[in-house]
Amino acid sequence: MSGRGAGRLVDAYDLVIFDLDGVVYLIDEPIPGAVEAIGRLHDEGRSVSYATNNASRRAADVAELLTGMGVPAGADEVVTSAGAAATVLAGRLTPGDRVLVVGADALRDEIAEAGLVPVTRADEEPVAVVQGYGPRVGWAELAEAAVAVRAGAVWVATNTDRTLPSPRGPLPGNGSLVAVLRTALDRDPDIVVGKPAPGLFRTGAQRVGSSRPLVVGDRLDTDIEGAVRAGMDSLLVLTGVSDVPELLAAPATRRPTFVGYDLGGLFDVDGAVRVPAGEPEAGGWRVSNDGGGLRLDGAGPTLDALAALCAAAWSPSPDRDEGTAGQAVTVVGDSEPARTVLGDLGLAD
Repeated sequence: MSGRGAGRLVDAYDLVIFDLDGVVYLIDEPIPGAVEAIGRLHDEGRSVSYATNNASRRAADVAELLTGMGVPAGADEVVTSAGAAATVLAGRLTPGDRVLVVGADALRDEIAEAGLVPVTRADEEPVAVVQGYGPRVGWAELAEAAVAVRAGAVWVATNTDRTLPSPRGPLPGNGSLVAVLRTALDRDPDIVVGKPAPGLFRTGAQRVGSSRPLVVGDRLDTDIEGAVRAGMDSLLVLTGVSDVPELLAAPATRRPTFVGYDLGGLFDVDGAVRVPAGEPEAGGWRVSNDGGGLRLDGAGPTLDALAALCAAAWSPSPDRDEGTAGQAVTVVGDSEPARTVLGDLGLAD
């Protein structure tokens, strides 16, 4: 049994919500095929939205960046964690309250536009600290934040992504900076606004009145878990952070509806597959569990092998309700095509 649908994946949905870093671009360079895929959605008159945990740009700046890459986008199509954090704080605080901002100018601007006063020092007696990614955030800013939180300020993190994707591999993200304060303060933030919280996705859907959105992301711990929390289907693309070994070990809260190589999977029936397959047998592949790991045999399309592997890895066992959730999965190929496919999937010995 194959995990593929009968038609184009995109035709089952009335809105596509894209993560940005690792899906549409890496840093400021578009991922191959992304511009063409999103342009095709626009040509077909389909609604799109962009939801990003990166708090270093405002919605208008993100739209300008996308447009410069060849993807026409308006600020009303973009939902950022910086804007969402400012909205959350405006709802909790009184206009004119001081907020210590740790992050980029975009986050500071969002706080000011929300009617609050951005400050940089703990001795200015802020009632809240908001922390978002900024490429120039350093020890001094983190130290001021630590002092302010210990004095009673509410601590809001725009997101907790441990890394950011880049052409040089994953780089430290806001979650790594949040971890510095978590270590110093021995506590967690009071509020985390961005993904995997469902708010960004729900806001994007509400803006266009969508009843059947599809979330497209590259991270299981933010994009896909956020989609699960929001009750939305999702497509994991393998162009960013999460890879196949992480997918096979994913708990139920981080499992996508579909997996594709890239955004071409929205249109190409061979470019995305539903996971898991209905059973550990799909598209000419068979997966067995020998007690010490999984064994793949047969021949067929690579993504069908992945769907069958997910079915086997995620199947409950007597001692585990969620299969191999949270555990590294060992996979052995029992045929030459299987060994080749495992190499393609990053699962080779």
